[in-house]
Amino acid sequence: MARTPPPQVTLAEVRAELAALEDPRMRAVNARHGDDHGVNLTGLRGLAKRLKTQQPLALELWATGDADERLLAVLVCRPRDFSLDELDTMLREARLPKVHGWLVDHVVEKSPHVEELRGRWLADADPVVESAGWALTTDRVAKAPDGLDLPGLLDEIEARMAAAPDRLQWAMNHCLAQIGIEHPAHRERAVAIGERLQVLADYPTPRGCTAPFAPVWIAEIVRRQELTPAR
Repeated sequence: MARTPPPQVTLAEVRAELAALEDPRMRAVNARHGDDHGVNLTGLRGLAKRLKTQQPLALELWATGDADERLLAVLVCRPRDFSLDELDTMLREARLPKVHGWLVDHVVEKSPHVEELRGRWLADADPVVESAGWALTTDRVAKAPDGLDLPGLLDEIEARMAAAPDRLQWAMNHCLAQIGIEHPAHRERAVAIGERLQVLADYPTPRGCTAPFAPVWIAEIVRRQELTPAR
C-alpha cells in the first residue's frame, strides 16, 4: 500500500497552529527552569504526527530560532539528511535545555555522524556543548558499551563532576548513574563516587519520581530490574 503523502502546508500555517497550542501557564513554568517554550507538548506531537517527515519544512522551522518551532522541526526532520557540520552548528545554536535535549535524542542519535560528534563535543570547551557529548556517551553506556573505557569515564566523572556547571554536571551525573545501573562490575565504584561527591543529593524530587542522586537512582532502577521477570 502506498504511503499517504504528508499534508502540504506553509510555514505561516504551521506557525498559526503552534500559536493555538500556546499555554501561558506552561511557558511560565518552563521559564523558571531556563526554557523558552510554551506549547502544549501533547498537541505539538500530534501536529508532528499529522505533518509526518518534511525536511524542507523542518529547515524553515529551525531557521526561525523560535523554541516551539525548533521543537517541531526536530520531530518532522529527516535526521540522516543532515551533514556532520550542520548538526554541529545546530547543537551550538540550541542553547535552551528542551531544544538541546530533543535535538540530541531525536536527531543526533539517529545520525550516521553520531560517534564523530560524540568525540568532538566531549572535547569542546563550551560546557553546554560538552554536555551533549556526555549525553551521547550515556546512550552508548546503555546500548553499545563495547569499546568504551568505563573506568576512564568514572575517573573523569570523579575528578570533574562536583565543580562542573549545572548542565554539564547533570549530564555527567546521568552517565555515572547509567554505568552503575547497566554494569554490575562498576556498580560499587559508581555508587561510591556518588556518595563522596554528593552531587544532587538534596535535589527536590516529587513524590513517585526517582531522585537524580546517583546512589539512590542506581539502587531504585536495579531494584525494579530485579523485580521484573526475564522474558
